[in-house]
Amino acid sequence: MPIPDMIRLVLLVFTAVTCVVIGDTAGKLLTADGVDPAFIAWSRFAIAVLILLPFSGLQRAELPNLMRWRVFVRAIFIVIGITCMVTALKTEPIADVFGAFFVGPVVSYILAILFLGERPSTSRSVLLAIGFLGVMLVVKPGFGTSVGMVLALVAGTCYGAYLVMTRTVAGDYRPRFLLISQLLIGGVVLAPLGLSVDLPQLTTSLTALIMISALGSAAGNYMLVIANRKAEASLIAPLVYTQLISAAVLGIWVFGDWPDLFTLLGLCLIALSGIGSLVLNQRKA
Repeated sequence: MPIPDMIRLVLLVFTAVTCVVIGDTAGKLLTADGVDPAFIAWSRFAIAVLILLPFSGLQRAELPNLMRWRVFVRAIFIVIGITCMVTALKTEPIADVFGAFFVGPVVSYILAILFLGERPSTSRSVLLAIGFLGVMLVVKPGFGTSVGMVLALVAGTCYGAYLVMTRTVAGDYRPRFLLISQLLIGGVVLAPLGLSVDLPQLTTSLTALIMISALGSAAGNYMLVIANRKAEASLIAPLVYTQLISAAVLGIWVFGDWPDLFTLLGLCLIALSGIGSLVLNQRKA
C-alpha cells in the first residue's frame, strides 16, 4: 500500500477507535451518575438502530437472515461483550478495561486455528504471547483481581469470538447488513433487561451522554466497516491497538486515572504486539 494511502488508513482507523473510546467514556460517566449499565448497553444498540437503519439498505428478503444461526450467534457475542464492557467501566479505569479487552486478538487467533483450520505462525504466535503478557500485567490475576477486570476479560473473549464469527459470514452477507443485524438483534435481546432496571431521569446532560455513548460506538464501528473495505482485515487489526492511546489519554483527562507501573508496562507490551503485527503484515505484503 502506498504511504499516503497508508497514512489515510491509519487516520481513519484511529478516528474510528477513538470514537468508540469516546462512547465508552460517556458510558462510564453515565454509570457514575447512577445509570444502570444494562440500560446503557441497550440504549447503545437501540439508538444506533434508529439512526443507521435508514442507511442500511435492509430489504424484506433479508429479514430471515437475522435468524441464521451464524448471524445470530455473532450478534450475541458482541451483545455480551458490550454489556460486560460497560459494566466493567463502572468500577475500573478506562485504560485498564481496554487493556484487558485486548485479550480478544489472542482468543481470535486460537479459535481461527481450532475452528477455521488456519495454520499457526511462529512470529504471529510470539507477538500475541507478548500481547497476552501485557494483558495479564493489566489484569494482575491472583493479586486482588476485581470483578470489573474479570468482566473486561469476558468482554475481550467475546469480542475475539465475534471476530471469528464475522470471518465465517463475511463472504455471505454484505457489510451493512452485518452491521445492522448485530444492532437489531442486540436491541431486541437487551430490551427486557435494559427496560426492567430503574430508568434514568432524562436531564439534558444525561440525554447528551446517552447519545454520545450510542453515536460514538455506532460511528466508530461504521468507520471500521469502511476501513475494512479499503484494506485487508490483517492490516486493520493491528491498527486497532491505537485504541489504547485514546483510552489512556481520556482516562487521565476525564477521570484522572493514571495507570500504575504494572498497568503502564502491560499497555506498552500490548501496543508493542500491535506494532509488531503491523510491521509483519507489511513485510508479507
